Amino acid sequence: MATRNVRIIMNGVTGRMGYRQHLLRSILAIRDDGGVELPDGSRLQVEPILVGRSRDKLAEIADRHQVADFTTDLDAALADETAPIYFDSQVTGERKKAILKAIAAGKHIYTEKPIAESVAEGVELAEAAASAGVINGVVHDKLYLPGLLKLKRLIAAGFFGRILSVRGEFGYWVFEGDLQPAQRPSWNYRTADGGGVVLDMFCHWNYVLENLFGRVEAVTAKAVTHIPERWDEQGKKYAATADDAAYAIFELDGGVIAQVNSSWAVRVDRAELVEFQVDGTHGSAVAGLFGCKVQPRVRTPKPVWDPDVPTDQDFRDQWEQIPDNQEFGNGFRAQWEEFLIDFDAGRPHPYDLRAGVRGLRLVDAGLRSSAEGRRVELGPA
Repeated sequence: MATRNVRIIMNGVTGRMGYRQHLLRSILAIRDDGGVELPDGSRLQVEPILVGRSRDKLAEIADRHQVADFTTDLDAALADETAPIYFDSQVTGERKKAILKAIAAGKHIYTEKPIAESVAEGVELAEAAASAGVINGVVHDKLYLPGLLKLKRLIAAGFFGRILSVRGEFGYWVFEGDLQPAQRPSWNYRTADGGGVVLDMFCHWNYVLENLFGRVEAVTAKAVTHIPERWDEQGKKYAATADDAAYAIFELDGGVIAQVNSSWAVRVDRAELVEFQVDGTHGSAVAGLFGCKVQPRVRTPKPVWDPDVPTDQDFRDQWEQIPDNQEFGNGFRAQWEEFLIDFDAGRPHPYDLRAGVRGLRLVDAGLRSSAEGRRVELGPA
């Protein structure tokens, strides 16, 4: 069958996420496998155009991976009529103006999240894309994790009965930068640069919750800065002005209650860096990035509270792992392939800029809840 080529402007690929997940493990992996297979059996081959601020970094990446085109001139890249798709993985504060330029140039949009720094900016992007008639998509990577795919399978099969609650734990200890270098960039901890765990993670929690359990109707949250001083990439101490932890209760459509803790100041005592426990009338499950274990009603133990006698039960051993039963690929690549197939077919991508706006609405509600010390309703989407 025939193979067609599509050139993709990729802005921000010198950053950790843009390089590792989107360029290396998604677009270059698709390229090296001969492109995306389309429904009619033909293939859509990809060709990246790398964009960034450092010509030296771009040149090194391009040489390492045999990429022909790179530039520090975004306007010139957007003027290239042979490249119909624009992808953005820059820092959040730079995203809006670049996407608006790309939409004005007639490019179809695929972007990391948060899509902007505020709800108003997100709405501006979504409305601009709708007016221009361009296909647009927002990264929803966690929906493609093997653990959550298994969880979705359990929900579809009715395993839980009526779902009662969801409890999520996400995070790990991000070093301050003095004892040893931090494993996240310093801008994450400065509000002025678009940092903060609420802005970063509530966009994720919104799409996970609404696609698996129900739309978020209200939130009660507390955002805090546990570590007030950190050291940047040059070893210079700076004030951490952004929240590094958030503790939230989300009320979902249908009565499900979700509690999610997000923290860059927590030491991990669980199997994976993120885990969701789902409890239902007929069974429970705990899903992480890769694993998913279950405990059905018929195998639920009957512990009795007795603080005077040490328990003789190994509660963690009373769960059963769900088998893979299929090969799970990289989640970022899987969504890239779906977006490219939608682009080729000329149809909307389901996880679009409007979905990104809903994530920002949850961010806004969470920050207002924390600042005002009250429950905040989100209202109609």
